[in-house]
Order: sequence, then C-alpha cells, then structure tokens
Amino acid sequence: MGNVVPIIVKRTVPQRRCRQREHLLKPEVEKLINAARKGRNGHRDATLILVLFTHGLRIREALEARWSQFDLDHGVFHVRRSKGSLSGDHPMRGVEIRALRRLFREGLKAADYVFVSERGGPLTSRAVQLMLDRTAKRAGMASLNVHPHVFRHSCGYYMAERGSDLRLIQSYLGHRNIQHTVRYVQLSPRRFQGLWDD
Repeated sequence: MGNVVPIIVKRTVPQRRCRQREHLLKPEVEKLINAARKGRNGHRDATLILVLFTHGLRIREALEARWSQFDLDHGVFHVRRSKGSLSGDHPMRGVEIRALRRLFREGLKAADYVFVSERGGPLTSRAVQLMLDRTAKRAGMASLNVHPHVFRHSCGYYMAERGSDLRLIQSYLGHRNIQHTVRYVQLSPRRFQGLWDD
C-alpha cells in the first residue's frame, strides 16, 4: 500500500460567528429591543432582552425565572443564579417594572414562569436563539454574533465602561471568582483614558 495522504476539509465559519467582541454596546441592545417589538410576540421578546441585559442573566436564569421572584410594588428582582454563582436582589428600573406588569396582564395567568411560549410552557433556549436570529436580521445586525449569553457580557462591559468598581460588578453578576469579572475591565477602553495629553 502507498502512503496515505490525509484529506483536510476546510470548514467555513459563518461571518456572524467570527465576530471579535463578545459583547454589544448599549445602543446596539436598544436597537435589538426595538426590533424585537415588531415580532409576533414583540412585547415578551423585548422584555426578555431587556431583563437579560439589565441583570446580566444567563439564559437559564431568565427562562427559569418565576413571577414570585419579582416584587413589582417595591421594584426588586430576586435573582436566582445558576452554575454555582451567588444569588442576590437587584433593583429594577421603571421601564422594567412597566414592561413586566404589562407582560403579566397579557400573559397566561396559569403560568408561573415569566417568559412562556404561546402554549404556556417555559421558553426554550433554542426558541430564544431563533428569535434573536430573526430580531438581529430585522435590526440590520445579522452579521453580529447575537446569542443569549452576549447580554450577560454586555451588562458587565456596560458597568465597566461606566467606571463601576470591580467588586460591584462581581457582586452584581454573582461571580464567586473575581477572575471572571476582570475580563470586563480589561475590555474597557476607559482604563486608558488620560494616558495621552492633547
């Protein structure tokens, strides 16, 4: 037998999966929220994106969220973290409270989960990814890597950009190990401000 020549198959990766940064800027998130409102379940989808971003949630944390975790009268969200992260209470802004009140009024009253499908069961991460694909396309952002976890990274990056203390970001995102938090400060160009004199 002769020498066996290995066949190398080149796999092409879609352009949107090659995006260099793993976070979105706040205006990009807002653009997605506005585009989500135009979909079939517009208010639910826009509210989901808002809550994912505002509280730096993992998709599992959002999809397993129940109405009992939201104190809409006092504006407090009892965040239950997954993957061994630390749970805690987050304040809610007026825009969130109004969106969640409307979602509760219009939703399936028998459903304990906040984000449910049209059949009344909790949404799946697959359904959310398909929704985000449609939303990104509608927003003219199809080339970006929009996936559920990008909103958690976007939250951390947004806090770092605002100059939030490293420990505050760690606590807000529920990180047990601060090394998981450092990445957001390292990504932020804010740390280089004032380096050059004009």
